[in-house]
Amino acid sequence: MTGSWESEIEPLLVSAERSLAAEFPQQVQARTVLSAIGSGERTFSNIARAAGGIGATPLQRSLGILADKRVITAELPVSTRPSKDRRYRVADPYLRFWLKLLGPAMEEIERGRGDLTLQRIRENWTSWRGRAIEPLVREALARLLPDANLPAAPAIGGYWTRTNDVEIDVVGADRAPIAKELLFVGSVKWLESSPFDRHDLAALHRHRAALTPAPVPVIAISRSGTDCAGLDAAYGPAELLAAWSS
Repeated sequence: MTGSWESEIEPLLVSAERSLAAEFPQQVQARTVLSAIGSGERTFSNIARAAGGIGATPLQRSLGILADKRVITAELPVSTRPSKDRRYRVADPYLRFWLKLLGPAMEEIERGRGDLTLQRIRENWTSWRGRAIEPLVREALARLLPDANLPAAPAIGGYWTRTNDVEIDVVGADRAPIAKELLFVGSVKWLESSPFDRHDLAALHRHRAALTPAPVPVIAISRSGTDCAGLDAAYGPAELLAAWSS
C-alpha cells in the first residue's frame, strides 16, 4: 500500500489503535481480552482460553472495565426461562471489523503486503458480515415496529443454548432477558444471491419449538428476499434502511 491510496486508507488502519491506546494506556490485560473477543470468541471460557489462559477473577475484572467503557456488550438469551449463558461482543462495528480483520494484520500491512490482508478480508467477509449485521438488524426492527404484521417489541435480542444446537438470530419479547411473552422469532440470512427458502424456514420452526411451544410469528430478514410461503413477515435492505431514515 503506497502513495495516495495509503494516505486515504490510513484512518481506517490506525483510528482504532489510537483510540484503544488512549482508552487503555495501562490496562494491557483488558486489551488482550478485547482482542480475544474481537477475534470471534464470545463465551467466558473461550475468551479466557484465547487470552492466554487468564484466570476467572482477572478476566471478570477486564470484562467489567470493557463493559464500563461501553467497548463490549454482554448479552443473555431472550427466553421465558432464566439462563446464565452470557455472551460478549464488541459494541462498535468499525472496532469489531478492525479487531477481526485489520489489527492482526498490521505488521503485514506495514511490510507492504496489504494485498494479502485484502485477500483474507475477501475470503472471510461473508461469514464476518453475517454475524456483524445481527445487532444492526435488531436495532432496525426496534425502530420499525409496530407495522402491519408485527407489534412493537420492548425487547429484541437473540436466543442460544450453551451447546449452540439451538440459535435464533432475532427474538422479540415484552422484556429481556427473562420474558413473560415472546412476540416473534426470526432468522437473518444476508447473502448476495441466496434467498431465505423453505429449508431456512424449517430450521427456524425447529429452533422455535426448542424455545417455546407457542406458535409465535416467524420472520425472515434477508438481503436477497424470500423464496417460501409461511412467513408472518419479511424484511430486506430497503426496510432496514428506512428504519434509520424515519
